[in-house]
Parts: sequence; structure tokens; C-alpha cells
Amino acid sequence: MSAPQLVTRPFSMMRAFLATEAAGGIILIAAASAAMIVANSPFSADYLQALHVKIGSLSLLHWINDGLMALFFLIVGLEIKREVLDGQLARWSDRLLPGLAAAAGVAVPAIIYAAVNWGEPEGLRGWAIPAATDIAFALGVLALLGSRAPTSLKIFLTAVAIIDDLIAVLIIALFYTSELSLPSLAGAGVGLLALALFNRYGVTALWPYLLVGTLVWVFVLQSGIHATLAGVAVAMTVPLARTPGKPDDTHSPLSRLEHGLHPWVAYAIVPVFGFANAGVLLDGFSPRDILDSVPLGVALGLVLGKQIGIFGAVLLLVRFGWAERPRNASWPHVYGVALLCGIGFTMSLFIGGLAFGDGSHQNDAAKLGILLGSIVSAIAGFIVLRIAPAASVTQT
Repeated sequence: MSAPQLVTRPFSMMRAFLATEAAGGIILIAAASAAMIVANSPFSADYLQALHVKIGSLSLLHWINDGLMALFFLIVGLEIKREVLDGQLARWSDRLLPGLAAAAGVAVPAIIYAAVNWGEPEGLRGWAIPAATDIAFALGVLALLGSRAPTSLKIFLTAVAIIDDLIAVLIIALFYTSELSLPSLAGAGVGLLALALFNRYGVTALWPYLLVGTLVWVFVLQSGIHATLAGVAVAMTVPLARTPGKPDDTHSPLSRLEHGLHPWVAYAIVPVFGFANAGVLLDGFSPRDILDSVPLGVALGLVLGKQIGIFGAVLLLVRFGWAERPRNASWPHVYGVALLCGIGFTMSLFIGGLAFGDGSHQNDAAKLGILLGSIVSAIAGFIVLRIAPAASVTQT
């Protein structure tokens, strides 16, 4: 009798990138650094004016944040779907860990911010600013570590970040959206139903998913809900072929779409996004301003709240035997990732604008807290992960 053949599941393009390449992360961080330099240079006015140039009904900044980044969330959603159906999130215990960690990582920063701003009604409006993790920046820092960070840890970070971003989007819809368009929401729902039917009846061509998915994005954009949510929702409907003995067909719609989008997302969309959003004006601020309630609450929420919530949740779940630690990851690895989750640039800036209004003093103060909290979290997380023991077994 011949020896049984081992069935191996091929890397997805995103997993291979996260496991072996730091180029995307380097480009992203370089773009964000360039934005900070330009925003605080003589070219600051030109930089800000260019971002607010109208292209159709939206500004350039909105096209980047609500349009291009929907593709980033699409590819992240495809990866999460793969892991849920046929990977490291396939078991309920595996799903429990990032889900509860993300929930705790949203709740604890909000509680810390509210405690610092208690008795300040205007300041309390920003309670959700430190709630969400910036996926692009956190993964960019993690990518710089190369093989020192196990692939399972990167998948865990992606899952936690996308879940708490989804929670943040829900918070925006419930607490920071003045008016929702029910007809637009209904249109998005009809589009998603059509995509689900494509999946159910075995449609494998990509163009129907892309066409209807674009319509879903348009409806979500008009609904008052953050448009990037459409990317995740559409990703859930794209088929992943799974047959006995062959976990994933590389020619399935999900694999083809993921592999086709990856280079554009990693090397073009995410760096453009970083350049457009990381330019925070520092003029007029002094070191003492960080002690004001709004920036202090944001910074403490990001630096302390995220690590306490996420690491504490993982520690409790593992200690009680309700979940397992990410494969080949030590406790220092988990703690380092919890620190990286305190990078809150994008969604934090977005929520700050909703809470206080663009151009207000409190919004500028919130930006200062976001900047400092994110930088401290990024540096601390990188150092912890850099000195953590390397994974003993290569991820496959």
C-alpha cells in the first residue's frame, strides 16, 4: 500500500505577503512620514487644498477613504472568510478569541476616555475615538518584523482589527450618524441578496460580483454608514470552492479576486491612503496640551486601553480553557500585538471629526492624542515583538 499523500493548503496571496514581505509596510510608513513632513511644511496649504478638491460629488480625500479603502477591506474580508471556512478561524474556539478580544479592545479604551473626560459633556462626545485599530498601519509595522512574527499572529491581528473596525462602524451608525437613508440601506440589502444568490447557484465569473458589489458600495455610501463596510459585506458573498481532499481551489472566485487585488492594495492603495490621512498639523500645540482631557483621554485609551482590553481578554480566555493562544505565538507575541492595536490613525481621526467637527479646537486636540498614542503604541509594540522569541515552527 502506498503511503498516504499529505494534502497541503496553499497560501493565500495576503497570507504569503504578511509572512514573507515587509515592502508594503515600509512603503506605508514612508508615505505616512512624508504626509507629516508635508503637512507641517510651507506646502501645508497646498496639501490640504488638494485633498479637498471635488471630483464629482466627493472630495479627493473621500474618494480615497470611502472608495479605494473599500478595496482594502474587500481583500481583508476575503482573507477572513478563507480563515473562517478553512483555516485558523474554522473552529468556534478560534473565532471566540479574536471576537471577544476585539470587543474588550473597544470597551476598555472607551471607558478610560470617559473616565478622563467625566464631567466634561463636550469632551465626552469623543468616547469612541480610541475604539478602533488602524489595520493598515498595524499590519505595516508587523510586516517589518518579517518571520519574527508567526503567521497565525498576523491573522489574529487582522481578525481583531477588522472586528473592532466593524464595531466602530456600528458605533458611528448608532451614535454619530444624524440621519440614515432607509431606501439606500434597502438598496444595499437587495444587492447583497443578489450576490448571495449568485453564490448559492454556483456563479463563478467575477464580473457579476464586481458589478453588483460596486452598486452595493454606492448604496452604502449614500446610506450614511461608512462606505468601507461594503467591502467586507461583499467579500462574504464571493465563493470559496471547497471539496473533500482539496481544501481550496486556487481557481475559485475568491482566490482569483484576492490574488488580482493584492498588488494594487499593498503597493498603491494603502500607501496613498496613508499619505492622505497621516498629515496632522502640529502648529500651535505645546507639550503641556497633551494633559488636557481630550488628548490625554485619547492617548491613554489607545496606549493603555487597547493593551489591557485585548491582552487581558486573551489571557482570561486561554487561562479558563475557552480558547487557545495563536499557534506558535508566545505571550510576549500576544502582548506586542495588543500594543500594536493601539495604532488608531484612520478611524480615530474619522470619529474625531464626527464628534467635534472639522477645524474645531477639540478636534485638533483629539488629533494630537491620536498621533501621540498611535506613535507610542507602534514603537512599543515593535520593540516587544522584536525581542520576543522567534516562532519555533514555520507556519504552513
